[in-house]
Amino acid sequence: MVIDFATRPNWIPWPPILYVVAGAVAYLLQTVVPTGKLLPDWAMLCGDVFIAFGLAFDFWAMGVMLLARTNILPNRGAGRLVTSGPFAYTRNPIYLGNTFLLIGIGLAFSALWFVPMAFVAAFLVDRLAIRREEVHLALRFGDEWKEFAARTPRWLRRPF
Repeated sequence: MVIDFATRPNWIPWPPILYVVAGAVAYLLQTVVPTGKLLPDWAMLCGDVFIAFGLAFDFWAMGVMLLARTNILPNRGAGRLVTSGPFAYTRNPIYLGNTFLLIGIGLAFSALWFVPMAFVAAFLVDRLAIRREEVHLALRFGDEWKEFAARTPRWLRRPF
């Protein structure tokens, strides 16, 4: 099926599907090949922080998008280019939040399969959704998108 990227980035809402599948695979792997309680308490506490950060970023981004009256679904066209709130720090705060959420679950519950699966999900979301969304946004918003993309990282700023 050919997609008109000016209209929509995808036919399938890949990101939520991929993160749920990654979580399910991690859970199954944890059940079949448990990692045991390998982490010290402080690392598990860091997991709680990752979970809180992930959820906060998810809800903050969704709230900003709702206030901007634009579409949240990743397989539908964008009505507006949102550049404020968490979008001032990353172009993909919901996907970043979901990644942190999976990492946090892995650390908080010492269920370490969640950590690599979070990175697998993020990689697949990058390839199946983000790259297509960027083409869609460039076609819809032109120079406004180019300026936003030039100043805001896809995921996170590099520390150096």
